[in-house]
Amino acid sequence: MLVRLLYASRSNQTLKPEVIDAILAKSREYNPAKGITGILCFSGDIFMQVLEGGRDAVSELYAQICSDARHRGVTLLHYEEIAEREFAGWTMGQVNMEKINPCILLKYSETSGLNPFNCSGAASMALLKELIATASIVGRAQ
Repeated sequence: MLVRLLYASRSNQTLKPEVIDAILAKSREYNPAKGITGILCFSGDIFMQVLEGGRDAVSELYAQICSDARHRGVTLLHYEEIAEREFAGWTMGQVNMEKINPCILLKYSETSGLNPFNCSGAASMALLKELIATASIVGRAQ
């Protein structure tokens, strides 16, 4: 059974490019073997991530994230059983929200900054789908 999980968290460390690169490298190494696909968005100290895959694999990874000392305030925004993946082409796609047109963010939230803690999970998923449609995601699997 396939599931999709969307969560948000805050980083306990400064999100320097090398920190993001290390997270993405580990995800791209770990996720294919577990059948997990998804996307990671970040802005300031905020992460928003979608994980898709088998229920057990996604649940196990989410539990690891919740106990990871690099995160605080891990919040489940959306969880559903799915018939097919939205992010099948990404072992872990990447979006730096600070490089996105603020009007796209304003369409789905109260302000033009990323704050998934202040909007619904449905709005966050709609934002991610728009980012796919506008080719704002990098890191597509080959």
